[in-house]
Amino acid sequence: MGHRSKEEKDSITKAPSGAPGDLPDLPEPDPNWHGIATDWYLSLRESGQAAFYEPSDWAMARYAAELMSRGLSSDRPPNGQYVAALNSVMTSLLTTEGDRRRARMELERKPAGPQLASVRPLDAYRDLAGG
Repeated sequence: MGHRSKEEKDSITKAPSGAPGDLPDLPEPDPNWHGIATDWYLSLRESGQAAFYEPSDWAMARYAAELMSRGLSSDRPPNGQYVAALNSVMTSLLTTEGDRRRARMELERKPAGPQLASVRPLDAYRDLAGG
C-alpha cells in the first residue's frame, strides 16, 4: 500500500463551474423519460464536473436517468432499495456539492459582479467593531 504525502492528501482538484467547453457528442435524453429525469440529465451537461466525464460516465448518467424516470413514472412509491441505488449512481457522478467535496473537487465560480461601494465600508466597520 503506497503512502501519499500530506500535500497530496490535502490537495483539491479544481475546475471551472458551468458547462465544459469540449463535450463529446452526447446522446439526447430519451423522449419517454419523466420530465424531472430529463432535466437532471441535461443539467449534467451544464455542470463543471462534466469536464472529467468519460463516455462510460455518460452511459452511467443515462442509466441513472432511466432509473429515475421509471421510479417517477410508477404508480407505486419508490422503495428504500431503489432510492439507495439511484443515490449511489448519482453520487458516483459527483452530482452534488457534498459528493464533490468528498472527492476533493471544487468548482470555482466566477464572481457575481462588482460589489456595491456602500457595502465595503459597512463590512469594514463590522470587522473593526468585531461584529
